[in-house]
Amino acid sequence: MPAKIALVTGASGGLGTHVTKALLDGGFIAVGLAPKIQQSDFNHPNFTALPATLDSLATAKKAVDTVIARFGKIDVLAHTVGGFSGGHAVADTDDATFQSMLDMNLNSAFHILRAVIPHMRKAGAGRIIGISSRSAENPGPTVGAYSASKAAFSSLMLTVALENKDAGITANVILPGTMDTPGNRKAMPGADTSQWVQPATVASLIVWLAGDAAKDVTGAAIPVYGAAL
Repeated sequence: MPAKIALVTGASGGLGTHVTKALLDGGFIAVGLAPKIQQSDFNHPNFTALPATLDSLATAKKAVDTVIARFGKIDVLAHTVGGFSGGHAVADTDDATFQSMLDMNLNSAFHILRAVIPHMRKAGAGRIIGISSRSAENPGPTVGAYSASKAAFSSLMLTVALENKDAGITANVILPGTMDTPGNRKAMPGADTSQWVQPATVASLIVWLAGDAAKDVTGAAIPVYGAAL
């Protein structure tokens, strides 16, 4: 059976790196999308670097067309692009912060989903997995812009699942607690990291959702809270 093609967005990020490695280890051909990603970032024969941004539908379509031209299909979309900003109450949040959260956590997904879904529908199969957040369902103070953007993303993905269940496409989101990434360690130097979720755990769940065993799982928002439950 030919290897499945997985497109990983944010592939050079704190989580995306683990997701890309896990998919490669799982026998997938992994195309890693990120603005400055290089072929040398992953020393694996089944890895292809795709330097690109997802700031518009046009850039997303160009990236997807590149993958289709080379491999003929996209079996899996693992969307790990995202960002975090917090520290201010809603009343004190400025327009730029709110917009940046929407751009990173919602609009990037909106663009890549519109670019990928038509190809998956044509193929009659596909797995779409996105990274939302525990904050999408359990928002806290001073993270309003982040929580709102992640909640909107979760809703968008559920809609995708409903709209495409007739075409053999599944769509699910994972809701991690705080993940043990270099970025989070730098942002929260005094935190108790023993309570944090390991990125490799989330990556292994993505590999499972991308496989045949998860064909009946769609429209799910899967919590991964670890010891911080």
